[in-house]
Amino acid sequence: MSSTDYNYDDKGQFFPYFILTITSLVTVPVTYSLLRPSKELENTATRIESDFKPDNADLIEGQRRKQKRRERRLKRFVFSVGGWLVMAWMVYLMVVTARTVPKIWDPYDVLGVSRSASEKQIKSHYRRLSLTQHPDKAQVDPSKNITIELINDHWVEITKAFKALTDEEIRNNYLQYGHPDGKQSFSIGIALPKWIVTEGHGKYVLLMYALMLGVLLPYFVGKWWYGTQCVTRDKVLVASAGHLFREYDNDLGDGGVVGVLSSGEEFNEALKGNKADHGASKLEQRILAKGNDSPIAIGMSEKDRRKLEDLEEGARRKALALLWAYLGRVDLDDPTLNDEKLEVAPIALQLNEAYTSIALAYGNTKAVLSAYNTSQNLIQALLPGASPLLQLPYFTSSIARIMEGEGARTHLSIQDFMRIPVDQRKKRATAPGLLTEAQYNCAVMVASQLPVLQVETAFFKVVGERFITPSSLVQFVVKARIIPPGSVNVPDVKEGDLEDIDPAEGDLDALRAQKDDKSAEKPIQPSLAHAPYFTRDRSPRWHAFLADSKQGKIAVPPFTFSTFDKPLLDESGKPTFNVQTLKMQFGAPPQAGRYTFVMHLICDSYVGMDTKMEVTLVVEEASKAEDMDEEDEISEPDEDTIAGQMRTLKSGGLSGVTKPKKRKQEDDSSDGSDTEGDVGSESETDTDTDTDEE
Repeated sequence: MSSTDYNYDDKGQFFPYFILTITSLVTVPVTYSLLRPSKELENTATRIESDFKPDNADLIEGQRRKQKRRERRLKRFVFSVGGWLVMAWMVYLMVVTARTVPKIWDPYDVLGVSRSASEKQIKSHYRRLSLTQHPDKAQVDPSKNITIELINDHWVEITKAFKALTDEEIRNNYLQYGHPDGKQSFSIGIALPKWIVTEGHGKYVLLMYALMLGVLLPYFVGKWWYGTQCVTRDKVLVASAGHLFREYDNDLGDGGVVGVLSSGEEFNEALKGNKADHGASKLEQRILAKGNDSPIAIGMSEKDRRKLEDLEEGARRKALALLWAYLGRVDLDDPTLNDEKLEVAPIALQLNEAYTSIALAYGNTKAVLSAYNTSQNLIQALLPGASPLLQLPYFTSSIARIMEGEGARTHLSIQDFMRIPVDQRKKRATAPGLLTEAQYNCAVMVASQLPVLQVETAFFKVVGERFITPSSLVQFVVKARIIPPGSVNVPDVKEGDLEDIDPAEGDLDALRAQKDDKSAEKPIQPSLAHAPYFTRDRSPRWHAFLADSKQGKIAVPPFTFSTFDKPLLDESGKPTFNVQTLKMQFGAPPQAGRYTFVMHLICDSYVGMDTKMEVTLVVEEASKAEDMDEEDEISEPDEDTIAGQMRTLKSGGLSGVTKPKKRKQEDDSSDGSDTEGDVGSESETDTDTDTDEE
């Protein structure tokens, strides 16, 4: 009858293997996550060249370092190094520790005979051993540590070995189980030192198990579960999302959105304890002070001011005041307040993404645009309605007003600023009391690197069809180029680049508009947003959506684009002006007719670089489309028939030459390509566009 025997590693032979295995299971994944190249856009994009250092640059850099610590890269690094050191130590112990290998029981070795010995030779050798090794014959020798017990055990082993080779039953046990006594107990080695479970240490082992299973395991599992349940898909607290939902209003405006964002619970953590009250009165005095460059004079309306004053004292009121101070770039004359001012901006941007999702759920165009405008303002540290020129280094509100001209009713965009003749622009910007020549050159250098997405054309199409029919799957195709402000010698757009060639048959990803004809290449990222006051790296994103201007509602939800299919810069770093293709897909209306939408193409990282244009979707009756297809499929009469000869005479054609069908004639007249001609006809018949860039 077999049993199970548990043996502890009292000599420490297998303990290093146990520790090495457990440590490697944790250390290797942590090291991989530490060294793995990040796929975040902010970690792989290039930067816009600039030597501009904003006010409080040291505080901004400190906030960025703090964020890196929050990402736990330092903790993972320390843990990884410690894990590899432990693993190296275990390998060293494995090398220097002498292994005690258990000896396999061998009856031939016990008797001292060869494996080729016959049964007669084995019996003869056994009789000779009995004359010297039998307990009655062997002598006890204390000097050699030979005791009577050792003699008896040795003779028992000799007897077992002899019977294993001569007795049929015992021999069968040996052949089947490897031992003359039959099936033996199953030994399980536990790779733990024996001192852990020796008498007196059991209570500590029980305490360790209780701590691990009753405290640590529930704590980490509960922390993980709470962490997944307390935040939304937009990575804001569920409670914050509830506050944003309750305070949502279609007519808030850009300043009103800032007030709603201050309701986030995340600010309670950032301003916990005495932080909520420290310097609050001084802060409000600074942002509500009168002056040409004060927030209340530039972008903070009377309604926004009352919103701030009506809030109760606490974290929310201070957070809202800090947000207005950040947007107005107000120096608070207090390092702690300035640091808090910089800290609240990324929190507000994260909350604004959740607010944008809520606005999209309601589908109100004005509210969605306000949310996107707030994102631009937070990234660029601009008050609502401030001049876009403030995005350039060294520009202030007073300098922007001078560049725009006294009494100007609209702001000058960076594109308009760069269109001013060079000599005139430099003269106005470097006038006494404004910018120095070095500051002006820095501002122009930054402006010439900004990614302005200029739409060249936009149209609707159905893949593989000439017409759009009711309820068909429509693609909205936008052809655009990145043209930095102030670019010169911009080449004209090639007609072929404005066409959209249908994908190969069976390419399901392309048919679903999930990739384009350049998808085999690595996506091209624009440079990180030039946002010197924002304490996080931000990769620009473009949001394209269609709106119904009459109802003020979103007709097609936004599609977000952050990469492009063609290079933006050549090897020398100059713009390529390549035509980029952006696509979004939706279902056509169920009724035939002409549907006019307003397309909004919003960049979430820059102010004044959005595009707004009207596009018309033409939906044909399904019967008309079928009739047109049938006409195209009617075969021409053969020339050897009377009808064929009459057709040849009427057309003045030559005998033996087949005239192509009308649609292909038109295709050939455009550029000689039948395929491209079909695509061109799709672009012309499916949509009408009128462009108005803002």
